[in-house]
Amino acid sequence: MYTVLVCDDERDIVSSLEIYLKSEGYNVLSAYDGDEALRLMRTQTVHLVLMDIMMPNMDGLTALMRIREISDAPVIFTTAKSEDNDVILGLNLGADDYVTKPFNPMELMARVRSQLRRYTVLGGRKTDEALVIGGVEIRDAEKRVTVDGEDVSLTPTEYDILLLLAKSPGRVFSPAEIYRTVWNDEPFSSDSTVAVHIRHLREKIEFDPAKPRYIKVVWGQGYKMEK
Repeated sequence: MYTVLVCDDERDIVSSLEIYLKSEGYNVLSAYDGDEALRLMRTQTVHLVLMDIMMPNMDGLTALMRIREISDAPVIFTTAKSEDNDVILGLNLGADDYVTKPFNPMELMARVRSQLRRYTVLGGRKTDEALVIGGVEIRDAEKRVTVDGEDVSLTPTEYDILLLLAKSPGRVFSPAEIYRTVWNDEPFSSDSTVAVHIRHLREKIEFDPAKPRYIKVVWGQGYKMEK
């Protein structure tokens, strides 16, 4: 049985997360600020942490830095939409993923399962064999893609586009750049061709293709992959 530590200063959120997690068979530890979370990490075996960013006494970012000194267990932030900059900082500090409040319980549980699988089955957060962006995992040697632990079937073109974007997260690629790299040809009216493939790719890897989390459009410029 895996143990998940839930840390949030809002007790209603902690209670709801406990219900979701216990219904999936997880053991749950609860904390209401970063200090409590850190104490539990030092005294209990914890396989995954779900943690808010804005908390009293010790915020989530500070707690994450302290946790990383003693544990490599995956950390998923639960954040408000207004905390985008903090999310980016958290990912740079060693967080593995995030979900935005109010979260969809099914999406949250999928992310928990994905991170636990990576941590327990693949032997830790870091792996030289896989390219990992959030819940998306690409194993180029096998031409295999999984999203939240589930295999995804992509066409060769879709795979090549995903790999191109994932290798440079945050970088914006114009449709012409994507076409030139993936099709190995000079682009001619490439925007619509690339757009169709991006749409199909989103339908396969995004939880909600209408509100994509991974493949974002930068209007007038192109597409990028976000962590």
